[in-house]
Amino acid sequence: MANASTKSATQDKTQASTRGRRRPAKGSAGAALTDEQNAESGFQASKELSENLQKVLVDLLELQLQGKQAHWNVVGTNFRDTHRQLDDIIEAARGFSDTVAERMRALHAVPDGRSDTVAETTTLPEFPHGEVDTTETIDLITERLEATISTVREVHDPIDDEDPTSADILHAVLESLEQFAWMVSAENRTPAT
Repeated sequence: MANASTKSATQDKTQASTRGRRRPAKGSAGAALTDEQNAESGFQASKELSENLQKVLVDLLELQLQGKQAHWNVVGTNFRDTHRQLDDIIEAARGFSDTVAERMRALHAVPDGRSDTVAETTTLPEFPHGEVDTTETIDLITERLEATISTVREVHDPIDDEDPTSADILHAVLESLEQFAWMVSAENRTPAT
């Protein structure tokens, strides 16, 4: 009996020491370019442009994930409208993140949407665990919308200087997210006197 409990304790220690650690990816760093791909020409993103688009990408991906977390766990007054509004934000963030990532690929940059990268580089604060009241959810989502907007505005001018087409994408992101921030935050406002 003592041997079985010792074995179980050893297994528990092993599981506890590896919990939360990810297995490394198998294979090389990525696929090699074919001769045809190496022959591509045209505009290529600079390191700065790639990094700036990557900043926008990770915040959009994190906004989408946190929106889903809020969507699943919001409770309280005006639940249904808040739940549905979160779906709209999630859909927009998902679409914009795809557009930004595909623009990066069109400019020969490599987007990185891996969960570890997103968690390590996003400007959005962590979303609380468990159920969250609708009023608090409104404030939390507004804060995250505004953080994403701030990132987009921060990188806009350098991106526009190098690639106005990418800046046009950011205009659409800003227009949509700023409208969401206004509409979401209005839920908790009272009229100015």
